[in-house]
Amino acid sequence: MVQAETLQKYALFGGMIDEQVEKIIPLLKQEKFPPDTHIINEGEPNDKIYFLIEGHVEVTRRNIVLTKFGEGEAFGEMEVLDVMPAIATIKALSPVTVITISNQTLREIYKIDVKIFSLIIMNLARDLSRRLRRMDEIMADSSVLI
Repeated sequence: MVQAETLQKYALFGGMIDEQVEKIIPLLKQEKFPPDTHIINEGEPNDKIYFLIEGHVEVTRRNIVLTKFGEGEAFGEMEVLDVMPAIATIKALSPVTVITISNQTLREIYKIDVKIFSLIIMNLARDLSRRLRRMDEIMADSSVLI
C-alpha cells in the first residue's frame, strides 16, 4: 500500500502530519487501469476522488480534450462534493495506478477523527477553488464571449 510521504505530496493531504495520514491509509483503496480504459465516464455517477500514483490520464468533455493529468494529481473531487453525474470522461493514457477515497471512506474518516476529516474537506475546497480560479483566468484571457 501507499506510504504517508507519497500521499502528503497531494494537496488534499496538505497540513497533515504522518500520524494523521497513517490513520487513514487502511481506509484507502488502490486500483489499476490499463491504457485506453475509461476510469470515469461523463454523465455517469462517480463517488470517488482518484489520486494518480502512476501513469497519465486525459480529461475530455463532449469528446473535446480539456487537459491531461499525471502522477501527483487528483481528479473526481467535484462529484464527491456535489453528488452529481461526472462532468467529464477520464481515460487512462498509460497503465494507471490510483489510490481512491470514496464518499463512504470520507464518512468513515469523519467517525475516526473529525480533525482529519475537516482538513481533507478544507483542502478539497482550496483545490477546487484553485481550479475555478484557473478556469476564470482562461475564460478572461480567451476571445470567447459568453
